[in-house]
Amino acid sequence: MNRLERVRQIVDSILRDVADPEDRRCGFVHLYGVSLTATLLARERGLDPDLAAVAGMLHDLVSYESGDPADHGPRSSRRARELLRDVDGFTVEEIDAICSAVAHHSDKAGEHGPFEELLKDADVLQHYLYNTRLAPQRGHEDRRARLLEALPALDTPE
Repeated sequence: MNRLERVRQIVDSILRDVADPEDRRCGFVHLYGVSLTATLLARERGLDPDLAAVAGMLHDLVSYESGDPADHGPRSSRRARELLRDVDGFTVEEIDAICSAVAHHSDKAGEHGPFEELLKDADVLQHYLYNTRLAPQRGHEDRRARLLEALPALDTPE
């Protein structure tokens, strides 16, 4: 089994243990959605799609696992590091890149490296693509507008 599928298997087992069925559903939809969106953006931007997919799978994991979204970026980053150390095939540098992206993904206004920005964009796009009629989440407005301007095929008429 390749490393991405191993990470998905671990995430699936964590999400299956989420007690609330709606939270469980949201976890599967959001984590897989961000993972797939990150993969697409990584291919477009010349970044590693495998690492992008893994970062997307792990970016909000602690929120679903604990039921507590507080400070979830840094907390999910620490949890990701724990999980990735046990999955064969990741270098220390790859784990560092994934964990940095996860740690910074909630800081939508800040500017970080290309991989961190990719995960932020994937997170915003997943929320948008889930239901294009919903208003952007607070703090996502500017980033979403920039993404839709850069990717006009995704913009839908209101």
